[in-house]
Amino acid sequence: MAGHETHHVMETPKMDKPTKLLIVVSPYYKDIADNLVAGAVAECEAAGAEHEIVEMPGALEIPPAIRIADRQGDYDGYVALGCIIRGETTHYDTVCNDSSRGLMLLGLQGCNIGNGILTVEDRKQAEVRADPKDQNKGGGAAAAALHLIAMQRTYGAKSRGLGFRPGGKDIEDDGSFQIA
Repeated sequence: MAGHETHHVMETPKMDKPTKLLIVVSPYYKDIADNLVAGAVAECEAAGAEHEIVEMPGALEIPPAIRIADRQGDYDGYVALGCIIRGETTHYDTVCNDSSRGLMLLGLQGCNIGNGILTVEDRKQAEVRADPKDQNKGGGAAAAALHLIAMQRTYGAKSRGLGFRPGGKDIEDDGSFQIA
């Protein structure tokens, strides 16, 4: 059972520049969502990152909300929080798969997202995972977003050639062209 295993938890990176996270949460199971948010907020504060919180009706709305915020907002990263508890129908599988897939696609497009949407068999599993004093998956999701931001800042600052420049033109740092 996952509750008895030990896991290595990486130290949260300290941000060297101002950092702003958007926490997008579905409060469908309000008590569980509140615990997830508490863990995420504590992690943001420990790293010196600002945060805002927005609520969405369910887990399926979280990826589109992040996409809207990424296009129209000014955030360095995102924390997706919610809980999906298995029910009697296949709706559970759809919500789990589609919310996860949506977040992964956004991540592959360059969004720094920590996924803290719990996918569990029962309420007890959710309570243990959401509790900031137990598995603290909300804090873990915020830490994941912060790690991605730190990596982007480390590697994103370097400019590397693509190995191909159309027309033999090189673009200089000031935007001017140099004909090869």
